[in-house]
Amino acid sequence: MPPGSDPRAVRSEEGRDERALVRLGEFGRAHGLAGEVRIKSFTADPAAIARYGPLTDERGGGIVLKAVRPAGGAFPDMLIARVEGVATRAEAEALNGRPVFVARDRLPAPDDADEFFLADLIGLPVEDTGGQTLGTIVAVPNYGAGNLLEIAPCGGGPSALLPFTEAFVPVVDVPARRIVIDPPERLFEPDQDAPDLNKA
Repeated sequence: MPPGSDPRAVRSEEGRDERALVRLGEFGRAHGLAGEVRIKSFTADPAAIARYGPLTDERGGGIVLKAVRPAGGAFPDMLIARVEGVATRAEAEALNGRPVFVARDRLPAPDDADEFFLADLIGLPVEDTGGQTLGTIVAVPNYGAGNLLEIAPCGGGPSALLPFTEAFVPVVDVPARRIVIDPPERLFEPDQDAPDLNKA
């Protein structure tokens, strides 16, 4: 299981090491007229996102969260943030949809041997339950319904997405660089049906 801070992996668009940056959150819509903005935190303690110091966006720009508070409602990971240099609603709206990252080497080491950061999965080979190597993890995206493994097949071709659940991914051994999946049939076929997210 991931450690207390649960950052998600990100693929670099600038040729940097894919594991050098870890996604900590993503800005949402503006809040009010004074430059406040909603931000979804990916850390186990949502408010901890403001304690990592300066963050960076996908353009390499610095982001400083001056203060955060719960947004209220049914989603505890949604916060209201004040961002250094953002003082108007228009400036806050310009942040909407922008992810924020922290350098991987600024994150604390996992407390337990069974814990890992999702970013640590990128680049690991994937095998099925019979021991056959199927491909390599190239990203761990999340589109709102849970984490997914994006797996590039060994023989080339389009990558496939697999829900990152115990049913589909029974073995995760990061120190041994071993990921075992129980994939649906035709995982890498372009016309495959979406995996059943309710698989027991």
